[in-house]
Amino acid sequence: MPDLAVPPAPPVPLRSLLAREDLALRRIAGPDDPTTVVHGVHTSELADPCPYLLGGELLLTAGVHIPAAGSGYLDDYVSGIVAAGGAALGFGVAPVHDTVPRALVEACATHGLPLLEVPPRTTFSGVARAVWQLMSEARTAELRRVTEAQQSLAAAASRPDPVPSVLRQLARRLGGWAVLYGPEGAEIARAGRRPGAGTGSALSGLVEVVRPADGGPGGPPRPASATDTVSGTHLATYALGAGPGFVLGVAAPERVPGDHTIASVAAVLLSLLTGEQQSGTGAARSSALVRLLLGAPPEEVAPLLGGQRWVVVHARPNQDGAPDAGAASALGAALGSALVDPVGDVVRVLVPADRAPAPLPGWTLGVSAAVDPPDWPAADTQAARALARARATRAPLLRHGPRPALADLIPPDEAAAHARTLLAPVTAHPALTETLRTWLSLHGSWDRTAVALSVHRNTVRQRIARCATLLETDLDDPDVRMELWFALRRI
Repeated sequence: MPDLAVPPAPPVPLRSLLAREDLALRRIAGPDDPTTVVHGVHTSELADPCPYLLGGELLLTAGVHIPAAGSGYLDDYVSGIVAAGGAALGFGVAPVHDTVPRALVEACATHGLPLLEVPPRTTFSGVARAVWQLMSEARTAELRRVTEAQQSLAAAASRPDPVPSVLRQLARRLGGWAVLYGPEGAEIARAGRRPGAGTGSALSGLVEVVRPADGGPGGPPRPASATDTVSGTHLATYALGAGPGFVLGVAAPERVPGDHTIASVAAVLLSLLTGEQQSGTGAARSSALVRLLLGAPPEEVAPLLGGQRWVVVHARPNQDGAPDAGAASALGAALGSALVDPVGDVVRVLVPADRAPAPLPGWTLGVSAAVDPPDWPAADTQAARALARARATRAPLLRHGPRPALADLIPPDEAAAHARTLLAPVTAHPALTETLRTWLSLHGSWDRTAVALSVHRNTVRQRIARCATLLETDLDDPDVRMELWFALRRI
């Protein structure tokens, strides 16, 4: 059979077409093979339609071209369709023929071509429409399956054990086995049901088809992927570009549309993961975190993280609900940093100062001033306040931007002492202090303060009234508000 020049749409199993009750098609000759598929529909009354077949079609005819006698013609007609790669023949009963010619039935049985009887009430255009509908449904199902697999693989890549997690998810999605081979050909990690005897060694042999000859990027060019079938098991290997000599191998009992796309997504993720290990970025980050945990000062470990001055970003998704690990990782990637910490409904990201954050669709961001590593805690507080103000004012991004002010003319020690004395009645109640700070920063707006603090506006009113009572002052007085604001900035 010649190579089929088939369209990219998924083929339709012939059995699915026969199962359509609205068509009432009936197979009357030829094999009942569950693997027979249809790639398209073609209608022709030509004596020789073969030059117009691409392969894989269901050929429909009413038999206008069939002579009254001459079984030799029908034998040549059917054998030509088989040679051209036709998938099946549909014969329309009436108006030309009352029944399917016996010689045609015998010819299809001889040459192994499925022959379908098309009843008078079923139009050829109806058959063609049904095929396109089945193709569309198959395509939609394939896209849904691929999309769900992409999301699950991305989530797996963000787990603490990303490589085994991606392999487990890939094996589950393909219903088979997934294995990562290292530069020397050894299995680094695997997941799923191990294939039967003989297929494992065949997969190892297929690995060498895509691996560069010297285990690195040099040497003769090799294909990016390779496939084979051994004992009914479908095998495939994918070279991981970022990790020198790393190869992904998969084995599945069957290969369905979308498998290659899903495996390719996994290969890209594993390329990034193995590439990070090889480049030392991941090792440097781990080293920095270990040193911090063991008591090293932040300024000592900061160079390992890739920057000298930093900004802290607090981000919150615009939709309700806490962001998952995948969304947090995607946010870090968009900001150019892998130092991501999701805490509740807020994601904190430590970003080198030279990568100025920009507004991101779907997120509200609060950004600190650029600081040296010892000032990371202060920057964290700045980012939190900037986020609260951004949410209250419905701005996509707000930055903390200190500038010279009158308060800077007062010696810091004296200002701090005055602030402690003035605010002593409320500082014992953190909720009151934060509410007062937010309320003053938003010019006394009850609604915006409630949004910023995620509380009811009546709660804000009650807290502010309590502050006024404890401080024994009139919070409607602008001079009082100004003095309290200065004091709050000193504690």
